[in-house]
Amino acid sequence: MRSAGRAIGVAVLVALACGLVFGQEPGRELAPFEDWLKELRQEALAKGISQSTVEAALGEVTVLPVVIERDRTQAEQVMAIDTYLKRRVDARTVRTARRMARQHGPLLRKVTAQYGVPSSILIAVWGLESTFGRFSGVRPTIPALATLAYDNRRAALFRAELFDALRILDRGDIELARMKGSWAGAMGQPQFMPSSYLKYAVDFDGDGRRDIWSSRGDTFASIANYLREHGWTTGQRWGRAVRLPAETAAIDEAAPLRAEGCVAERQMTVKLPLSRWSALGVRTETGQKLPRTSFDASLVRAGSRTYLVYGNYEALLAYNCAHAYALSVALLSDRM
Repeated sequence: MRSAGRAIGVAVLVALACGLVFGQEPGRELAPFEDWLKELRQEALAKGISQSTVEAALGEVTVLPVVIERDRTQAEQVMAIDTYLKRRVDARTVRTARRMARQHGPLLRKVTAQYGVPSSILIAVWGLESTFGRFSGVRPTIPALATLAYDNRRAALFRAELFDALRILDRGDIELARMKGSWAGAMGQPQFMPSSYLKYAVDFDGDGRRDIWSSRGDTFASIANYLREHGWTTGQRWGRAVRLPAETAAIDEAAPLRAEGCVAERQMTVKLPLSRWSALGVRTETGQKLPRTSFDASLVRAGSRTYLVYGNYEALLAYNCAHAYALSVALLSDRM
C-alpha cells in the first residue's frame, strides 16, 4: 500500500535530460510529455472529470525525476527479516503505540465496535504506515502519478490510479494542495492508493468528506474497513510463533508451498487444521500443544522463527504483500 521517497541523484537528472530515464516498450517510442499530457487531459474529460479539476490538476503538471529514481531503486537493498522486525518493533515503537492506543481509546473502541478489527491492529497499521500520523509523505500525488503513468514501465497501472486521483479531487474529498503522499502515489495516514481510497475510505466523523489526511476517525475506520473487506474475522487471532520438530520431512510432504497468490502467499504452505499440525509435531514456541480451534492455518518460515498463521494474517498481507510488513503489524499488536 505504501512507499517512501528519499533523495535524487545527479545521474538521474542527466539521464532525464537526455531522455534516457523512462522505460520504453519494444518498438514504441515515448511521445513528448506535453503531447502525452494533452491526450491525457482529453481522456480525463471524456471520463466525466470536470474541466475545472482537469485544468487545476493537470494544467501545469511536470515530470518529477525523483519519482523515477525511487521507482528504479526501491528493491536494491533487502534487509534480513529478523533485522527488519527488530528495528520496526523496538521498545520505543511499542511505548508509542501503547500511548496512542490510550490517547485515542474512545474513538478506537467505536471503530472496533463497527468493523470488528481490534484497536491494537489499527494502531499498529497506522504506526507503520505513517509513524502514528506524523509522516504520510510530501510528494504531490498528481505529479507523482503522472510521472509514473508517462513512464512505460507500469504505465497502465499508474494511468488508472491517476484518473482515480482526479475523481477524488472532483468529489471534493481533498484539496489539490493537500493531496500528498509517497512517491508512488500512496496517500494519507493509511497510505491508500487512489483506487483503494475510492473503494475503502470511510467518512467516520460524518463531515461529508473521507479525510484520511487529517481525520483520525476517518483514518482508523478506513484501515478497519479495508481489513474487514479483505477477510478480517472478528475474534480470530492472526497466528502465533511455533516450534517445529527436529525432522520436518513429514511437514514438507503434508503441507507444500502454495502455487498461487502474491509473492508472500507463495512462501506460505497450504492450509491444514490445527489438529493436523499438532499430529505433525508442531508445538507452541514454549513447547505446549496447539490450542483446539476450528481455524485452519498455514506455516510461514520467516528468518529465525516459524509461525502458524490464520486468515487474519492474510488480510494483513492484502494491505502489503510482504511478511516483513504483516509480521511487524502482528507482533507490534501482540506487544501492545
